[in-house]
Amino acid sequence: MQPFTRHTGIAAPLLKDDINTDQIAPVRHSRSLKEDYKTTLFYRARQRDDGSEEPDFVLNKPQFRNAGILVTGHNFGAGSSRESAVWSIIANDIRVIVAKSFADIYRENCLQNGLLPIVLAPDEAEAFIARVVRVNGDGPFTVDLVTQRISGPGGADIAFDIAAADRMRLIEGLDDIGLTLKQMDDIVQWEERAATAQPWLQSARDSR
Repeated sequence: MQPFTRHTGIAAPLLKDDINTDQIAPVRHSRSLKEDYKTTLFYRARQRDDGSEEPDFVLNKPQFRNAGILVTGHNFGAGSSRESAVWSIIANDIRVIVAKSFADIYRENCLQNGLLPIVLAPDEAEAFIARVVRVNGDGPFTVDLVTQRISGPGGADIAFDIAAADRMRLIEGLDDIGLTLKQMDDIVQWEERAATAQPWLQSARDSR
């Protein structure tokens, strides 16, 4: 997992609530053994029925084609737990999502893959959304996880909160396996003690 400390990018406003994982990464694309996660992102919203591009979709607009930050509404990532809904975001070089709230499983999948989920206080969220809309892609914002601040055009820095454990995981680039491996010395010591205290367990075999 790629560590996250600081990210600078254009902020794109996708101002809808209850965007679900099938909208983010449609299931039809998950059937491929070699899925193109970059193309998968919001595929149905970005394409018309005839296959042409939908010009009104925010990520198709010229100023937001290379957005690095997604700004959205309540309950982002609702629905199924498909991890491709995070992979497709990352494949498009978006490393930060600022939402009014996240679906719990989706938020956890973000943390497992180096994608920073930020929830601002209600008043700050509305002010930041208005700022992003006003800037309209004319300049980038910077999200600094070390200082827990968002800076950029149109206003003062904004502080955000994130649990210390989640912050550490992202900064150090640790998924659940990585977190476990941080305790490797303790695990080895426990295994050595168990081998001495219960040697019969070391020779136990599966009876199947």
